[in-house]
Amino acid sequence: MSSSSQSTIDHAHAEMTSGTRHHLIGFWLVAGAFFVLMMFGTTPTPLWPLYTAQDQWSAVQVTMAFAFLVLGAATGLWFFGHLSDRFGRRRVVAPALLLALIAAIEMAIWHQFVGILLGRFLAGIGVGLMAATATTYLVDLYRTARPAAPGARPAPLPTTIAAAANLGGLSLGPIVAGAVVQWGPGDPLTTPYLVLAVLLALALGAVLASPETVDRAAALTDRPARFRLTADSRGLFTAAAAVGFATFAILGIFSSVGSLIVHQELHVASPFIWGVAAFVPLAASAATQLLVVRWSPRRMLSVGVWFLPVGLGVVVYAVQSPSLTAYLIGAAIAGSGAGLLFKAALAVAARAADPSSRGGVLSAFFAVAYLGMGIPPTLLAIAENYWTPTICLAVFGGATVAVSALATIATLRHRV
Repeated sequence: MSSSSQSTIDHAHAEMTSGTRHHLIGFWLVAGAFFVLMMFGTTPTPLWPLYTAQDQWSAVQVTMAFAFLVLGAATGLWFFGHLSDRFGRRRVVAPALLLALIAAIEMAIWHQFVGILLGRFLAGIGVGLMAATATTYLVDLYRTARPAAPGARPAPLPTTIAAAANLGGLSLGPIVAGAVVQWGPGDPLTTPYLVLAVLLALALGAVLASPETVDRAAALTDRPARFRLTADSRGLFTAAAAVGFATFAILGIFSSVGSLIVHQELHVASPFIWGVAAFVPLAASAATQLLVVRWSPRRMLSVGVWFLPVGLGVVVYAVQSPSLTAYLIGAAIAGSGAGLLFKAALAVAARAADPSSRGGVLSAFFAVAYLGMGIPPTLLAIAENYWTPTICLAVFGGATVAVSALATIATLRHRV
């Protein structure tokens, strides 16, 4: 072999190695950006009692503010989430972060109810765009950096990191905000948003430095379908989406009215503990997903479906016989079950998607899941005007457990 030929080969190998490294670095940068944006989604959780004390917000107003995030997320997912299949992942993720950055600054300035609703809606659009697109982006980046052998099963790491970034970010938001409120400087209704604004700006820069994974020219020519499943996968996707709805309903109850329950029913006055109460179920959910990285969806579904009723039963007991310790234990158990079910449902939904339409399919999956995070907590807050918190938690928790059990059985019938 001539020296010129060897030089060409070496140069090509160096370019390939550099490109692989760039995609792998991009994988972790995008995962970090995903984490930060989801943190912002739950940053106001320990602030709800402060809004209640300062502006006399009702429980319904608190859940409305929480639900506006869900409304924005569903809007972003339904109308724009599929666009990454056509225009590129980075071209959707970067605007999502920019919208969240604008929302953080707006909420730091405008504390009134209308201002918070507007900020939550804008943040929700960003969360919705990020939730589905970042998951697909991470899968693309990892497959480019670590291509699988022909016929091999897809590596579980991308979906595991996506699920952990999603729920891990949601879990850390309340505890960071609670710590800032209790020990940080400045106005407690301003400083947490400014901290997140800085992190969001850094995340935006990280995503802009990451490589694109979609051939825009080819995608525009082929015009991939907005929503396309593989053959005979409609029932499988429907069952997985129902599991996602139920698990996010459980997490939504903890994230929306959980801090109010701890403050009003368990008589805890510390903003940091309000944040911890929301952190525990979400953190347990994320940690459990990381611990079972090699589990099959079937095994996760079979185990997770039993955790929910046990955890919620302990929470109901904790509210009936006020005990912060019991509440946190129950929240951790329920959160672990929700994490197992959500991770399995996400993997099943991704498997059901046609590769050319994965972004659109996951957008639909997350839209259904986020509706679960918004609708049941809002109904719960309304029901508390007529029933005691214990009865409300028992009724809504029981209904959610029933939905998750039926959806899990339906998913398992497809031999996942």
